[in-house]
Amino acid sequence: MSVPDSTVEQQSNFMNDLLSGTQQDLAWLQRGTSEIFPDQPASHSVDDNLQQRLAKSDAPLRIKFGIDPTGTDVHLGHSIVFRKLRAFQDAGHTAVLIIGDFTARIGDPTGKSEVRRQLTEADVAANAQTYLDQVRPILDFDTPGRLEIRYNSEWLASLDLSKILSLLTTMTVGQMLAKEGFADRYDKGNPIFLHEFLYPLMQGYDSVAVKADVELGGTDQKFNIAVGRDLQRHFGIRPQFGLLLPILVGTDGTQKMSKSLGNYVALLEDPLTMYSKLEKTPDAVLKQYFELLTNLPLDQLPENPRECQKLLALDVVTQYHGRDAALQAQEAAIALVQGVGKTQQTVVPEFSLVGVEFPAKIFYIVSASGLCKSSSDARRQIQGGAVKLDGDRIDQVDMTFESAAALAGRTLSVGTKRFVRLVA
Repeated sequence: MSVPDSTVEQQSNFMNDLLSGTQQDLAWLQRGTSEIFPDQPASHSVDDNLQQRLAKSDAPLRIKFGIDPTGTDVHLGHSIVFRKLRAFQDAGHTAVLIIGDFTARIGDPTGKSEVRRQLTEADVAANAQTYLDQVRPILDFDTPGRLEIRYNSEWLASLDLSKILSLLTTMTVGQMLAKEGFADRYDKGNPIFLHEFLYPLMQGYDSVAVKADVELGGTDQKFNIAVGRDLQRHFGIRPQFGLLLPILVGTDGTQKMSKSLGNYVALLEDPLTMYSKLEKTPDAVLKQYFELLTNLPLDQLPENPRECQKLLALDVVTQYHGRDAALQAQEAAIALVQGVGKTQQTVVPEFSLVGVEFPAKIFYIVSASGLCKSSSDARRQIQGGAVKLDGDRIDQVDMTFESAAALAGRTLSVGTKRFVRLVA
């Protein structure tokens, strides 16, 4: 039986309107996205076109992101994926946040030149709680149905040997050695332990357990996400899409953001420290920071790079500390740069002089305050003119202070991003 042309046209218009709305959604969801795979825009299959799955699904998609709480600090580089997860939440989908309390005991070998230290169950539990506390300003924890927090020990701890053997049959040694880092370690003769081979399989099995529709990760996680697709297919589950996000460049403008490199902005940092770091963001990475760390329209940013830096710093600090604290931090940063270090001191982190034995030399105080990693580093910073006390440059490495009273209430800074207020 033929279908009337008017009916066909109505159906076509309805589908076009539906897809148009989906495209608008994806315009936001794809902001800052490096890759979505598989990605066949011409296909109408919900298995190889994410737009089609969004349009045709009659229920919220399950958006998976897994974290292995191997540390305690979350920085802005980590926040990118959480922000994308929040974007899916705001679009009506369910964020499935997996705490890798089991996989963290192995540790993701991606990008590692040697085997990672295995953590205890207590280590992982403590770290997991700090992670959740730090990402609370990003994710929607309150709207029913928007967030599901799961611990992968729930299903991994009960895997018996037969199920593990089934997982192992899905991948060859050659495929595993193709994983980033493994081939390099093998060529250099660095040991690769068998439990490390299990990591991507266990991480992939998480996607089976939670029936993920989409998995988020950094560009270095493509192998692991692809394993999740393969395992879902193996167990008869519709394969997930992979959505990869870029690795954030650090505040030095060259290397990836990393605590070990010192070019990071931690989510737990006080407003002034966070603001001061961000307002010095190199021009070359400003656009990336706005795209990945804010919701601001990219076509409405100030033309002046200095105004862009201040806008970026104010917006990001507002996200984690509120508007009032961000404005206070901005005022304090201006005062410090102008050498008026005693204003707005309540937002400057404090360092107690109680543990310092006086008389004390300035290089030792700089080191003890944590502004420099060591006394030798403090000496170099002083010699380079980077150390200031209430905005006045210190040029004598051996400058000595007889008592804490001589320093109490004053602001000590190294460069333009690190400050402490000295208290007796």
